[in-house]
Amino acid sequence: MNIALVGYGKMGRMIEQVALSKGHRISARFDIDNNANGKGLTAANLQDTDVAIEFSTPDTVIDNVVHLLENSIPVVVGTTGWSAQSAEVRALVDRHHGALVHSPNFSLGVNLFFRIADEVAKILSPYEEYDPFIFESHHRMKKDAPSGTALKLTDVVRRSLAMRTPQPVSLRAGHIPGTHELGFDSAADTIRVVHTARNREGFASGAVLAAELLSPRKGFFEFTELLFNDSSSSF
Repeated sequence: MNIALVGYGKMGRMIEQVALSKGHRISARFDIDNNANGKGLTAANLQDTDVAIEFSTPDTVIDNVVHLLENSIPVVVGTTGWSAQSAEVRALVDRHHGALVHSPNFSLGVNLFFRIADEVAKILSPYEEYDPFIFESHHRMKKDAPSGTALKLTDVVRRSLAMRTPQPVSLRAGHIPGTHELGFDSAADTIRVVHTARNREGFASGAVLAAELLSPRKGFFEFTELLFNDSSSSF
C-alpha cells in the first residue's frame, strides 16, 4: 500500500520503518511544518495515497480526519483525547462513505490483553470477595493520566463488574515503560493480569496491521473489531 503519515514524530518514524519492512511505500509525510490545521491534506498531496496513519495531537486530530475523509482517504487514528467527539467523527465517516479505525493503543499485545481482561472480569464478577483494581505506570514525559489504554481497560471490565468497576490509578516517574495491570485482591490471595510495553515497535506494527485490515472496508471501527473479525468483540 501507499501510506501517508500524518504526524511525523517518534511514532511516525517508527511506523515508517515497520511499513517499509513489510513492503509498503510512504507516499507522503505531514507534520506541523507542512500541515497546519490539516491544510496540507489536499487532493494533490494525497493523490498517490491508499491509506493514512494519523498520530498527531488531540488539538489537531479532528482537522486531520476531516480533511482525509473529504479526500476519500481511509484513516487509522492512533491519537487519543478525542473520544468526546466520536459521535461527530462517526457521522462524518458515514456521510463520506469512508473508513476509519481507531484505538487508544494499537499494540497487538494490548488488544489481546483487553480480550483477556474481559474474560477474567466475567469469570470473577460473581465473587464479591475479590476487589478489582487497575494500575498503570509510565515515564515522566507522558502527559495524560490515566492513559487512554487505562481508560479503555476500565470500559472493558465495566460491563462485567457493574458497580465494582475500579478507577484507574496512575504513576509517572523516570523512564518507566508503559505498564497496565488489572488485579483482583481478596483476603486470601491476589490475581493479576499485566501488560508491559518494551518499546514503540509494538504500537507501530499494530497501526500498520490496522491499515492492512481496513483497506477493503467502509465504516467506523475499533481495532478489536478488525483484529478479531467479529463486531461482537469490540470492547
